[in-house]
Amino acid sequence: MTSQPTLTKAENGRGGPGDPGSGLHAGLKNRHLSMIAIGGVIGAGLFVGSSSGIATAGPGILLSYALVGTLVVLVMRMLGEMSAANPTSGSFSAHADRALGPWAGFSIGWLYWFFWVVVLAVEATAGAAILESWVPAVPQWGWALIVMVVLTATNLVSVGSYGEFEFWFAGIKVVAIGAFIVVGGLAVFGVLPGADTDKAGIGNLIDHGGFLPHGAGSILTGVLLVVFSFMGSEIATLAAGESENPQRAVTKSTNSIIWRIAVFYLGSIFVVIALLPWNDPSIKEKGSYVAALDSLGIAHAGQIMNFIVLTSVLSCLNSGLYTASRMAFSLGERGDAPKAFARTTSRGVPMAAIIASVVFGFVAVFFNYKFPDSVFLFLVNSSGAVALFVWLVICFSQLRMRKIIQAEAPEKLVVRMWLYPYLTWATAALIVFVLGYMLTDTEHDGRETVLLSLLVAALVLVIAFVKQKVAGQAKRNGDAGNGEGAALEDAAVK
Repeated sequence: MTSQPTLTKAENGRGGPGDPGSGLHAGLKNRHLSMIAIGGVIGAGLFVGSSSGIATAGPGILLSYALVGTLVVLVMRMLGEMSAANPTSGSFSAHADRALGPWAGFSIGWLYWFFWVVVLAVEATAGAAILESWVPAVPQWGWALIVMVVLTATNLVSVGSYGEFEFWFAGIKVVAIGAFIVVGGLAVFGVLPGADTDKAGIGNLIDHGGFLPHGAGSILTGVLLVVFSFMGSEIATLAAGESENPQRAVTKSTNSIIWRIAVFYLGSIFVVIALLPWNDPSIKEKGSYVAALDSLGIAHAGQIMNFIVLTSVLSCLNSGLYTASRMAFSLGERGDAPKAFARTTSRGVPMAAIIASVVFGFVAVFFNYKFPDSVFLFLVNSSGAVALFVWLVICFSQLRMRKIIQAEAPEKLVVRMWLYPYLTWATAALIVFVLGYMLTDTEHDGRETVLLSLLVAALVLVIAFVKQKVAGQAKRNGDAGNGEGAALEDAAVK
């Protein structure tokens, strides 16, 4: 064949016990994967962070969400192409390892792990704040500890227990947003009985300073504020490796992402903006969804939304721990992490990978309470642009992997990226543009986020290249030693 990497694990000394995923069990059912795919695009950031986006871009935030949503659809199409051909718990990290080289798989894998363990701390703190408001007898740090311990135990039991918890968490989110869109939509058109709809109407999109009250540039600023709420769309491709039918699961989640983003993001944000003028003070004070429900006179709107946000937080925590541990497992199998990470229990659970991930999460929670404005702020900002780095690596991996798959197993191309390679290059260019635009943003910490994330990425890259060089030197020394041994053996025979 050619010098291209193969679809099967190369016999190059990289990797731990067995092929990728050999220790994991196919414990996720189709219904689990379906709900993980749907719930993966609905993060707590949609409920909590949308108000700042609306305040910044006005009704034009719809274009910001549409732009980022299109970007996510394209990136997930590329990832779906690679994952359907080769489902693995390492997902894009394993694909980058094969397509771009060990340094790429190592770097993006550890950066992604770092992102999710920081998210664990952020979400645990957010959930604890809500729970403390309900039961103040337990301090906030106590609630954070309880939540982390419970979900760690869930992940340690089996992948099926993770899937079951996520099925119900995601189900609540889906039902809640669906109900919000239906109720809000009826109110917008004035057909919701008993509701106060004085402020509601399609006119809210243009009646208060126009559709773009702060100019066209606010669309890009809005992109910076909403882009990170889309992180999680890729979880279904990692989970597919532990499903009953990985290829079918990846194909289904890839093909359905368009309507999922259109309904849950664009649909719900449209309802919020149509129910209330974008500059209504209550949006910033209460949060966009709470303000929208309050405007209809719905009793206990704040507590209802707090319950939904708490569910989203628990879902994000549950999936974050699962995702971080599976990435650590994959890194362990490829020799890029301690071998213990690649060992699984009799139930197919990578215990060491889970415990290592949650320990870092606990440490980050401690930093959040002890040093919120220094150490923890650094952790959050330095992991902030990882989503964009991941998407960029997926683009470059797909450019290479398409050729590999076509050369070695064309029948596995059951999902294809549209207009390859032109649309792939256009997507990569858009991601680079967004990163560049973030460097000009000082108002919302965009510049600091990119610079700190690049600093951490550079550090990980240096480690990757040093590791690769050391491994290469060890291999050369081993080959030389084998050669000398063979020569001595031949001489002895003679």
